[in-house]
Amino acid sequence: APMTPDTDMSKAPSKGRFRAPDHILAIEPYEPGKPMAELEREYGISDAVKLASNENPLGPSPAAVEAIRTSIAGLHRYPDGAAHELSRKLARRHGLAPEQVVVGNGSDEVIGLLAQTLLGPGDEVIIPTPSFLMYEISVRSVGATPVFVPLQELRIDLDQLARQVSERTRLVFLCNPNNPTGTANSVAAVRAFIDQLPERVVVVVDEAYIEFVSDPACFNSLRDGRDKPQLVCLRTFSKVYGLAGLRVGYGVMASELAQLIHRIRPPFNVNSVAQAAAVAALGDEDFLQRSVKLVHEGLVQLTRGLDRLGLRHHPTQTNFFLVDLDRPADEVFEALLRHGVIVRSMLSYGFKRSIRINVGLPEENTRFLEALAAVLT
Repeated sequence: APMTPDTDMSKAPSKGRFRAPDHILAIEPYEPGKPMAELEREYGISDAVKLASNENPLGPSPAAVEAIRTSIAGLHRYPDGAAHELSRKLARRHGLAPEQVVVGNGSDEVIGLLAQTLLGPGDEVIIPTPSFLMYEISVRSVGATPVFVPLQELRIDLDQLARQVSERTRLVFLCNPNNPTGTANSVAAVRAFIDQLPERVVVVVDEAYIEFVSDPACFNSLRDGRDKPQLVCLRTFSKVYGLAGLRVGYGVMASELAQLIHRIRPPFNVNSVAQAAAVAALGDEDFLQRSVKLVHEGLVQLTRGLDRLGLRHHPTQTNFFLVDLDRPADEVFEALLRHGVIVRSMLSYGFKRSIRINVGLPEENTRFLEALAAVLT
């Protein structure tokens, strides 16, 4: 029936008319940062600098942009439902079989598919906290129970995670390096952690920021975990490859698990433009190296500037880091917005006096430092 004012979804009560299971009602919706254009309108600013979402300040790979232009002519066709070309290229790059690769609409979708495939009511999943918020949402969405383990000095406490394993544990999530803290666990520590788990427990290592890592001791699933069949590696094209707007990610796992996931994966989950862009970006090694170099140089620029301001900041293996303040984070976030600089308040992650910033272009980093100095004066 046509929607009338009486059936307007925006006026529907949260309970009663539309009933949902308790495990759905328990989910706090994910709140991404506001789009730049909306913030500019809301605050009456222009030419804003966005350092809030860990994006690539260089933009997308030029090779990917050209592939996008070419692929547009085929938009009347359905995409390759199995992402054959992208899966093959990823397999060749990492020395894998294509059957081990599951391509998703961002790695977020792969997280959700793992939850749908492996979990049900009564199952438990161990999640460090704070970490990427989509782990909890995906777990709760299938009626499973998240078991949270607090970080210790901003690091994932693998010993404490191991102590939380029970007969009901089915999954463990490790974000390495971790978002939002930028810390990473070592090869020795992660391998020792996996070795003490029952074989039925799947360990999902989210490596969205692995390309930015400078510490060779950091665990890298596709280098250091190939002999661990219960290990799932998640990667994304959103960060170093600059394709966040197209939503392409992938998981690498045992082919047996991949085949189970394909039973429920939507048949055309990654659009044709995104697939073409990702294939081209994989071959653009120059862009990859320029992006990593920019981030490492930008981290030096930003940390030196913060040192001059006398602010504590935390070491990172990513393209972002935390800055501690002497006042509420939301207060500084709002004040920076009025200077046209967008950062991320960490209040929702439990850090009441910290902000998270990602590396921008050199001139954007300078603008942030100048705005922060003005705000804190």
